[in-house]
Amino acid sequence: MSASPPLLALRDLGKHYGAVPVFSHVDLQVAPGEFVAIVGESGVGKSTLLNCMAGLDHWDHGSVAIDGVDLAGLNDDQRARLRREKVGFVFQAFHVLPHLDVAQNVALPLMLLGQPDAARVQALLDEVGLSGLGARLPQQLSGGQLQRVAIARALVHQPRLLLADEPTGNLDPTTAAKVMDALLAQTRRHGAALVLVTHSEAAAARADRVLKLSIDGIALANTARNG
Repeated sequence: MSASPPLLALRDLGKHYGAVPVFSHVDLQVAPGEFVAIVGESGVGKSTLLNCMAGLDHWDHGSVAIDGVDLAGLNDDQRARLRREKVGFVFQAFHVLPHLDVAQNVALPLMLLGQPDAARVQALLDEVGLSGLGARLPQQLSGGQLQRVAIARALVHQPRLLLADEPTGNLDPTTAAKVMDALLAQTRRHGAALVLVTHSEAAAARADRVLKLSIDGIALANTARNG
């Protein structure tokens, strides 16, 4: 994997709120087909780091590049276009649209790209265990089902980079394993890069690398893994 140009490259990335540092000196490269899990104490800035990776949040020094494109050189519209085409993001808060049914929520990235594909939407609903629920509205689903809708939506346009913030946090162990299977299948099959923020030891154990974020940077975690 190291021979391929990185899909995601962070160099000396740092962010603070006023005088309070969140993290600093974060260097990370993620190759096509690689799964990196990021762990760390609550409040250390893992979700903020993911948002910076996607260009959703601003940073104070360093650089972020996706598929060779430096985000600092893009305006807001250009960043949005890059995310639409190349990034899948699973948020902790789901961000499922309440006025759209399940299938429409999952199809949204394809619709924004002008590439509707009902068969792909249905296949992903099946893959994450939501068969037969495509016509339901979000308010008719459980928290765990909403999480799976968000994951299917992040995968449907086959993004080059997948960013996932605690994607199995609201799921039972069996469903969590199925969701991780779907995320990993996308990563391996399409040569995507997956960066996962998690407290789940089971999820982190499947990563190629487990990194621990602290205020001073990011480094290989002591927790051994692979799978």
